[in-house]
Amino acid sequence: MNVFVVNCGSSSLKYQLIDSETEEVIAKGLCERIGIDGRLTHKPTGKDTVVRECDMPDHKSAVSYVLEALTDEQFGVIKDLSSIDAVGHRIVHGGERFANSVVINDEVLAAIEECNDLAPLHNPANLIGISACKALMPEVPMVAVFDTAFHQTMPQKAYLYGLPYEYYEQYKVRKYGFHGTSHSFVSKRLIELIGKQDKESKVIICHLGNGSSVTAVKNGESVDTSMGFTPLDGLIMGTRSGSIDPAVVQFLADKLSCSLDEVINILNKKSGVEGISGVSSDFRDLDKASSEGNERAAIALDLFAYRVAQFVGSYAASMNGVDAIAFTAGIGENNSKMRKNICEYLEYLGINIDDKANATGGEEIKISTADSKVAVYVIPTNEELAIARETVALL
Repeated sequence: MNVFVVNCGSSSLKYQLIDSETEEVIAKGLCERIGIDGRLTHKPTGKDTVVRECDMPDHKSAVSYVLEALTDEQFGVIKDLSSIDAVGHRIVHGGERFANSVVINDEVLAAIEECNDLAPLHNPANLIGISACKALMPEVPMVAVFDTAFHQTMPQKAYLYGLPYEYYEQYKVRKYGFHGTSHSFVSKRLIELIGKQDKESKVIICHLGNGSSVTAVKNGESVDTSMGFTPLDGLIMGTRSGSIDPAVVQFLADKLSCSLDEVINILNKKSGVEGISGVSSDFRDLDKASSEGNERAAIALDLFAYRVAQFVGSYAASMNGVDAIAFTAGIGENNSKMRKNICEYLEYLGINIDDKANATGGEEIKISTADSKVAVYVIPTNEELAIARETVALL
């Protein structure tokens, strides 16, 4: 079975075409900088990588470029779209409605759309991916895999807010957590690497990208995570503010003479490192600007590292210890300077970083020294493989 996995992020679209029997990747790629300018990197197995600068104003155009690349006469890997047997879609928010993956039908689509307000940067993009695939492959079965599912093991003390309890009972206002597919995949691999599969384990996963989150995983289960009711909570991110005093929302609405919806839009799409730096939401742009003396870009990078370290420290405390930490996703896997900056805050945990190992990017590697009291790894996430497995299991 050939499974086409679509993973739409807030400004990116990762994809893989996977042979489910061998779990080999037939082709994979990435559309990045969606809404900025657009770049497609297509990697067909056994053929040269193709990089194209493309106009990608939205996710719909990105999906179209991907399907064209898969069937291209020169660098494609399938004759036509009939060679795709199933499609697995990453869906960010399932509320309390979805604790597991499901086969997509009209009822499921309606329920996902009901969660749009909870994940305004993601669920609409996820639905666009589904819509585009259904239009071109109407007979191909599709599965939704939810980011919120892994965090359903959080205890009430971790997911409840300090609000009247009836708001949770009536409206399900609570912390949900996101990036669950990634946190699940990476935590399992990290526990395996440190030899704790059959023992008690305490690990922390730092999924750092345009959207970022940190998760505490105890004995293989999520027990706390930085994102909350929506992906807006937690760390400062590419364009998202992360955690702020909730009174700021009303204050800005009054000062700017705008609606609460307009303020939430600012917090989601005009804040984060882009809002602070005035440069970009892309950390590569920030690194370049900072190296050229841009003070606001430097501030944005410092703030990001500081906030990540804060969450790592708090989760080490809540689990009463930590055996290992893993960095993953775009920034976590590829930005050695950011990893170093974060770990410098964590020296009190006995963490020592091997600078030579840390200079390696984009591959699985231990970046802490032999005498480090807490092991630190870079583990590339593979949400696509996890989604493909879920798809095959359901179908």
